[in-house]
Amino acid sequence: MVDYLLLLHQNMNKKIIKIPIVRMKKTLLLATLVALAFVQCKKKDDPFLIKEGAIGKLSSETRVKQLDSIFAMDSIVKTSASPNALETQGEVEIYEKGGKRLLFLSPKDYNDPNSTISDVLIYDVRYKTEKGLTADNTFKDFKDNYKIKHIERIINGAMIFFEDTDIYLTIDAKYLTPEAKNNTEEKLEATDIVDNAPIKYFRLDWDK
Repeated sequence: MVDYLLLLHQNMNKKIIKIPIVRMKKTLLLATLVALAFVQCKKKDDPFLIKEGAIGKLSSETRVKQLDSIFAMDSIVKTSASPNALETQGEVEIYEKGGKRLLFLSPKDYNDPNSTISDVLIYDVRYKTEKGLTADNTFKDFKDNYKIKHIERIINGAMIFFEDTDIYLTIDAKYLTPEAKNNTEEKLEATDIVDNAPIKYFRLDWDK
């Protein structure tokens, strides 16, 4: 009888111990799910996040005439619009109210306010890719994080295009190796650009 009561007491203790542990695991799981949801929500709302087909509040489907409402709290400078245009059209620059330059946007059709955007030039270093890269990073940073698709030689440097992303870069000619500068007829390779080359122009190509 004593052995039976002792066994019953031990089993009851086991149950009492297990209940808090189970509850603790459930609480930790719930906290983890909430944290993940918060991170995802923050990413969606980040006005400076660059991802496939989108940058902040803009997407490759955005029409030029929608820019006034999207950037209602900022300033829009129309650089190539007709003076008689009733809606925003042509190339535009976006500035914060304080005067900081954010973006330069080029449409597919300069005369059509319904046109979507074909090219985005990114000025502000707060804009970052999902891998955390900005216009302040070097050529090596981008090379290490994205696979280079091809490199085009231009008059004053090189344009680098990457696979599976809208991002493309311009590097100034002074950051090419001496051999690449002298052999202007040769195709450029990644090894022809010095690793610490700064980004001259950080852009998105939506004209696909």
